[in-house]
Amino acid sequence: MGLFSGDLFPTKISFIIFISYMGLFINQGILVTASKNKNNTYSYNTVTVVLLTELLKLVVSTTVYLKDNSVSSYFSEIYKHRIVLLYYFVPAALYCLYNNLQFVNLATYDPTTYYLLLQFRVVVTGVVFQLVFNKKLNRNQWMSLIFLTLGCVIKEYGHDSKSSPTSSSSTASPLAAYLNPHLLLILVQVFSSCFAGVYNEYLLKEKGVDVHIMLQNVFMYLDSIVCNAVVLGFKGGLTSTFEPANIAAIMQPGVLIIIVNNAAIGIVTSLFLRNLNSILKTFASALELMFTAVLCWIIFGITIDMYTVVAIFIVSAATVLYAQKPVVNLAKTDVQPQTDSPKESV
Repeated sequence: MGLFSGDLFPTKISFIIFISYMGLFINQGILVTASKNKNNTYSYNTVTVVLLTELLKLVVSTTVYLKDNSVSSYFSEIYKHRIVLLYYFVPAALYCLYNNLQFVNLATYDPTTYYLLLQFRVVVTGVVFQLVFNKKLNRNQWMSLIFLTLGCVIKEYGHDSKSSPTSSSSTASPLAAYLNPHLLLILVQVFSSCFAGVYNEYLLKEKGVDVHIMLQNVFMYLDSIVCNAVVLGFKGGLTSTFEPANIAAIMQPGVLIIIVNNAAIGIVTSLFLRNLNSILKTFASALELMFTAVLCWIIFGITIDMYTVVAIFIVSAATVLYAQKPVVNLAKTDVQPQTDSPKESV
């Protein structure tokens, strides 16, 4: 099967969602990097930015839902599906952790390296996906996931080779070189992304399949707001979040664009998981690398070394291999007998 086979992209809208997802994520890495100070810190409260992003997502999702439904139906549906609302605390808490670590890790790594390291999540996603949906990936699918991980390892080796002083390389053990705090934070972000993505897909396609997708977004963002408020309270910044100085720092055009772009990512991600699946989502993230590397070279002057070239080549090869027989995981409502729908198989 080719890259644009019916199994890979069942509808034209699914392909548009795929491209939009990649474009928005590429923008996010570049925008966050551009907002850093010279000392690799941020002039704004990053947790507040995440919180405002969730508020914007909530407003957009509510507006889209109310466009075709009444206000009374909005509240009655929330009450009717309150159990699903509680289930959404799981992915909401994990995405809260992921979104906040995004700023921490992009202060340490350039966008290309950051996205390559995040590709460690592909194998983890494969394992979690099999467990949650009871689907076994075939040999080609597993090989493609392993190639993606190999590309990450090569890129990280190149990053460590450049950043580690030659004078200390003889005294530090190879294990210590890789078990550094920054890489551990990347791994936390990886596991958060994997479990949140697969569990969110489970809620969209099975547990909450009868709930309007924008109402499911409302559930996610309500829970996310609570989680981010808890984080702000834990950091002791809840009371100072909306002080004039903090608001002024956030009301910069660059920061506002980050908030809008990240909000769009949240909406598109829900559409992605409803129309496609978590496995293809990891490949979309991998394809971002080629474009991110070139754009960062043009915008920030970040060189594309041989490790990056080899890693991107391996990631691209893995993507082509996967496209030969992609995972198909339809929502329960889409699995009803239909002559124009692909069968649910891998």
